[in-house]
Order: sequence, then C-alpha cells, then structure tokens
Amino acid sequence: MRKFLIILDDTPEMLNALRYAAIRASKTGGAVEMLAIVSPVDFQPFMGVADVMRAEAREKIEAHFQIFKSRLEKREGITPTLVIREGDKIDEVMAHIKSDPEIGVLVLGAGTDKGPGPLVAALTGRRMNEMHVPITIVPGGMSKEEITAVT
Repeated sequence: MRKFLIILDDTPEMLNALRYAAIRASKTGGAVEMLAIVSPVDFQPFMGVADVMRAEAREKIEAHFQIFKSRLEKREGITPTLVIREGDKIDEVMAHIKSDPEIGVLVLGAGTDKGPGPLVAALTGRRMNEMHVPITIVPGGMSKEEITAVT
C-alpha cells in the first residue's frame, strides 16, 4: 500500500499537508503516515533531565497524533500511523524515507510568511538529489475547499 508521508509538527501549514494527504489516501486506497521528529536533547551532565524532556516531547506528539487520528478516521475513513524519530529534522526525514519502501509521496505544507519554510527549502533545494520519492507541496494559503477540489 502506498503511503503518503507528512511531517507532524506545530506549524499551521502541516494542517494543509495533512488534509491533502488524507483525502488523496482515501481516494486512492493509500495510507497516511505521520512522522514526528524530536530534536536531540544534549544535557550530558543531567541525563535524567534529558530523559524527562524526551518523554514529555513524545507525550505531546502522541497527544497531537490522537487528535488528528480521530479526525481522519471520522472524516476520511482512514487510520494514520505515527513514527517518532529523534535527531536533525531533515536528516531524519531522509533516513525514514530510505528505510520504508512503502512511502510513495512526501507531502509538505509551504509556509505563508517568510518563504516556504526550512524543511521545504532544504528538501527541494540542496537535498533534492537525495530524494527517492516525489514531493507534493501544498501552499499554505490554500483553503479547505481548494484542497478538496484538487484532490
């Protein structure tokens, strides 16, 4: 089954990417996978603090995921999956795509303020030659109705 991969984060543009991926997956018999990346915590002298911070980040991610999962199940009839990785965001996206041959498309939301955002810029710029799946970029200014119309 072809997976539409989106990056789960706190950006508003993620919602457009999620909406697009969910509708496309529903219409094509695909799946949605949400990749969340926890930034590395470097508190070597205080490993207990780092462990707590890591656990809190994972709890927050899982809580957000449950909200989106419930919405997608109700609206599109699909159940997304969640993968959590730790490290540099761009490196982890690339590594995850390489590790999962079922990922067919990376769906990103473009920012609306100061350019498309660092992830879109990196993956469509200097790291593009490393990509082994197509990238769909959903403009941040698209409305729900516009996204539905093009999917």
